[in-house]
Amino acid sequence: MSKIIATFFGVGLLKPAPGTWGSLAALPIFWLIFNFLGLLGIFISTVALFYFGWKATEAYSDMSDSHDASEIVIDEVLGQFIALWPIATGAWMIGAPIITLWPGWLSAFLLFRLFDIWKPGFIKTIDQHSTAMSVMLDDLFAGVFSAVGTCMLAGAFHAF
Repeated sequence: MSKIIATFFGVGLLKPAPGTWGSLAALPIFWLIFNFLGLLGIFISTVALFYFGWKATEAYSDMSDSHDASEIVIDEVLGQFIALWPIATGAWMIGAPIITLWPGWLSAFLLFRLFDIWKPGFIKTIDQHSTAMSVMLDDLFAGVFSAVGTCMLAGAFHAF
């Protein structure tokens, strides 16, 4: 079960760039959860992704003798969910279908991939630790940076 969760149902086994595949796989899941369970469902799902992802990463890392094997992509799914929080919140606030905010989806995806690969500031420090928690936390914070960036881009775009 830990392999299924850690690889997000095998998505992490796709090559090349399994992290990008994990981020892409998060998008339709996010859309489904938002459409059927709303904003509260998104927040609950994000907490569940963090907890179960952490535990699965811990177990899978013990089995594979690698603290952050490339096929572990549940952390990318978590980070992508967090990057998309402003989109879900905006759609909920204005009562619009979430898909109509597609520019936000695009910026959240691209910014998350940028911050996940680049790992600026303390994200790099977190990534250098060799624990399952650090695997999850570096993507959590990359997601937060992406969410903030998405809000800033939306503010700049809507100001014009």
